[in-house]
Amino acid sequence: MSIEVGVNMEFIRSQDKPFAVGVERAAKLGYRYVEPMVHNGRELLSEAGYFHSFSLDDDPGEMKDILDQHGVKPSGLSAHSPLMRPEISVPYLQKAIRFAAAIGAPVVNTDEGIRPSWVSMDEAFHVMKYTLTTVLRTAERYGVYMGIEPHQAFGGLRDALVSSPMLRVNYDTGNVYLAGGDPYEGLKAAGRLLVHIHAKDISIEHADAERGKVTGTPVGCACGDGVIDWKRVIEVLREVRFNGVMSVECGSEQQAARSLGHLSGLLKSP
Repeated sequence: MSIEVGVNMEFIRSQDKPFAVGVERAAKLGYRYVEPMVHNGRELLSEAGYFHSFSLDDDPGEMKDILDQHGVKPSGLSAHSPLMRPEISVPYLQKAIRFAAAIGAPVVNTDEGIRPSWVSMDEAFHVMKYTLTTVLRTAERYGVYMGIEPHQAFGGLRDALVSSPMLRVNYDTGNVYLAGGDPYEGLKAAGRLLVHIHAKDISIEHADAERGKVTGTPVGCACGDGVIDWKRVIEVLREVRFNGVMSVECGSEQQAARSLGHLSGLLKSP
């Protein structure tokens, strides 16, 4: 059993830097795992070198070369898409799965996305079941997990929709806390289904302002600076025998550095 610390590439977003620079900075901080974000087609900021997202239309070998150059590995791919819009999410996630397999990423992380106003709650589950059933056929073929992140408004998403050995949980501690849940009991409940962790801490000010009012947030503060008890998180992960990466999800290079120091210190403790 091994718990590693990685970083989601969102830490470099505020600096308007491209993917390659983000990987270089992560490696210099001491990270050995990163979680790239991928997108369909072309978008202006990434093409101009002002954003860290990587196009699925580019050669996965190019991404792998960048990772290898800096001695880091992918903990997973961030490929969030609206499962209730299969015309978007099916081809996007299938392409992300094939891309992940090519670079050696074990999991593609996504969430259910925002429910369109024209889709009822009852209809949404049927649409998501179709989407996931289709996508998971590709995941099973390529041996890449789908990590559903607790976000939005659908609890018990996995059990309600599709039974597949490749459908797992990408657990986000900060999202669960902001939604009003207990992140530690949630980790225990997910148990053997955990495949990837978003190590997101929430500042006291943020928690006071939004807890119970939102179901998630893009990034948190540095791990150890907020309300999440990381010693307790690690104890639970060891208890459920989690074997994988805690991917820090924060908003700056400085927060990424503090997070790595805090979590690495706790992991060294018996």
